[in-house]
Amino acid sequence: MIIVLILICVLILLVIVCYVYYGGLNTVICRVENQKEEVIVYEPIIGDYKKTSKYTNKIYYELLEKEKIETTRGIAIFYDNPRQTDKSKLRSDVGCILNNPDHATLAKLSANYLVKTLPGNSFITTEFPIKGSLSFIIGVIKVYPALTKFCQKEGIKESPITEIYDIPNKKIIYRKEVVR
Repeated sequence: MIIVLILICVLILLVIVCYVYYGGLNTVICRVENQKEEVIVYEPIIGDYKKTSKYTNKIYYELLEKEKIETTRGIAIFYDNPRQTDKSKLRSDVGCILNNPDHATLAKLSANYLVKTLPGNSFITTEFPIKGSLSFIIGVIKVYPALTKFCQKEGIKESPITEIYDIPNKKIIYRKEVVR
């Protein structure tokens, strides 16, 4: 009986340590910022949001291997609230952000990929560290309620949520357009 109790305590301690390490105690600070326009290569996805990394990786490796373009930031734009929409009907655009593409590059990519420019605008933003795959789950648990609370407090309407996976800076940038 004592061995079982010790195992349970060790398991609970392990869960707490993981939660803390992956950012569970980080304070989420939302702010309004102006963002510049960004050009993305993407695929529209219908279905469970858990597919995001699969498509981000697919586009990243296609751009790297076929086009010799290295990107450092993945992106996912989530249009529907998973609490209100069936998993099979969730809509998102998933891909990579291009770093300062010229017109020739855009023309070449547009022939083989979906490419669009996201307009610059005012966004609610916040960040969460990437320390491993659990960071993405804990980030959603911590950040989405904070964004919702901030929007309610500021009188901001529902709009899609964008996650930017900034790999060199090891952070996820969450943003939501300011719509009043």
